[in-house]
Amino acid sequence: MPTHWENWSGSVRAAPAEVHYPRTLDEVIALVRTARARGVGVRVVGAGHSFTPLVATAGVLVSLDHFAGVERVDFPAQRATVRAGTRIHDLSAQLALHGLAQSNLGDINRQSIAGAISTGTHGTGAALGSLSTQVVALTLVSGTGEVITCSEQHNRDIFKAAQVSLGALGIITSVTLQLEPSYCLDYRWGREQLDVTLANLEYERIENRNFEFFWFPYSEWAQVKRSRRTDAPAQPRTLLRGFNDLVLENGVFWLLSELCRMVPPLSPRVAHLAGELISDGHEVNASHRVFASTRLVRFQEMEYSIPAAAMADAVRAIDARIRQARINVHFPIECRYVRADDIDLSPAYGRDSAYIAVHMYRGMPYRDYFAVVEPILRSFGGRPHWGKLHTLTAPELRALYPRWEAFAAVRRQLDPDGVFQNDYLRALLGDIGATV
Repeated sequence: MPTHWENWSGSVRAAPAEVHYPRTLDEVIALVRTARARGVGVRVVGAGHSFTPLVATAGVLVSLDHFAGVERVDFPAQRATVRAGTRIHDLSAQLALHGLAQSNLGDINRQSIAGAISTGTHGTGAALGSLSTQVVALTLVSGTGEVITCSEQHNRDIFKAAQVSLGALGIITSVTLQLEPSYCLDYRWGREQLDVTLANLEYERIENRNFEFFWFPYSEWAQVKRSRRTDAPAQPRTLLRGFNDLVLENGVFWLLSELCRMVPPLSPRVAHLAGELISDGHEVNASHRVFASTRLVRFQEMEYSIPAAAMADAVRAIDARIRQARINVHFPIECRYVRADDIDLSPAYGRDSAYIAVHMYRGMPYRDYFAVVEPILRSFGGRPHWGKLHTLTAPELRALYPRWEAFAAVRRQLDPDGVFQNDYLRALLGDIGATV
């Protein structure tokens, strides 16, 4: 009997024939070998925070929710080996008990660690890479049921492909992360005129360990967030921060979003009002507590990586196009930075990158809006975030990634029968001649 599955945003629905929750590596191996023998496709789901049909399947859906936890901690080397299904918020808490922390995180911490690295999830910081760059080794079960370990020193070609793999190479079962001793961040946020923010981007991204801004369309205001390391002790989260997170950024914004859903032409005015209501604040806390934000208002999202130096020009072009097209949108546009890396399918491959994300409230039409913004981001050499909505397919994507063929070769090696393919991956990466 098929089980109905839906992702966090509601953009993807699927009816897998089977859903499995393996608890051991042997169970994962058996699942893959059985599916291959039966000619049934397999996809692995984490927390369902991707907006694209990466895991949609009518075959076997595998969740690693029961294959979670920290396996080993090496404090002198500042490394930990973690089971793939471990949720990031749980991982942060477990690492803190050992006096360790990840160098950077995104602003949502509900994902599984394997899902986050497989889609190129990132935070912000000009000198900081995506979460995938924290991985120094990993283990996966290939499409033939073989257990493969890889790192920079061992099976390097497989490792560089597996750091951002979209689940196309196999089932990641564990990852070893390079960490650092626990640290606190001095986090400040506030309202600033967009023109001022754009004029100072180069200074801001270099001078702050973590820097990002949210700009509300139809508003002259941006919410600017800056974090720096500090030796000051963590302070309890203030009632003001809790009020801002739960009431203003979620409760009030949800009510305004529902108003826009019911009366879309109000969106520009609501966006302008939201810009006027941006508050100022300050917090000193453990890094993982600063990175994470409460996100209760659901939305659809498209995000692209472009060269870091193009951020200001891209934002101005998006601003002009939204106003010209009179798009009914009230959700902010999120702008962040990520350091260049050498991972085959990383959107930050070979270049320091600016990431620009556009959002639309769940239940409101988003395709026309994204269709207006996507050509602008592509004109700057944009590469889409693998977990976010976009329209590119293999012929267009191939031209954006210098190591596309290297990844394809590893994919053919590890999954020769296409056990881990689905229709979406065939369009995204090309068909490897699947038999399942």
